[in-house]
Amino acid sequence: MIHKNFLLLFFFLVISNVINAQHSLSLNIDGITSEEGNICFAIYTNESSFLKFDKVFKFGSGKAVKGSTAFQITDLPDGDYAIAIFHDANGNKNLDTNILGIPKEQIAFSKGKMKMFGPPKFEECVFTLNSNMEMKISLQ
Repeated sequence: MIHKNFLLLFFFLVISNVINAQHSLSLNIDGITSEEGNICFAIYTNESSFLKFDKVFKFGSGKAVKGSTAFQITDLPDGDYAIAIFHDANGNKNLDTNILGIPKEQIAFSKGKMKMFGPPKFEECVFTLNSNMEMKISLQ
């Protein structure tokens, strides 16, 4: 009986770990042109929240390092994600744009690129995370 209960407990522990799998993403950002300000990233999980600062799934920032900067993002469950990154060179915690809405600061996305008339869509930037992953993104 004890042996049976132990096997049942072990089975539930294994299943719960599979269901609640958490992964890490090593994010390497290159093309940083100066050490001024910070590199900021935002992770989105769906199209309706994409590029909305009040609907970010996870975000972070770190001191800009000329050349490249790296982030280790942890506790990400299996799923589809899109990432937006910008170099907040003046440290005002905003992506500065000109009068036409064109970014004045360097930006990048997990896959898609800026278009002539605006940013890429969520589906152009989305990637699937189901294990630990490393991603390299170049600022534009």
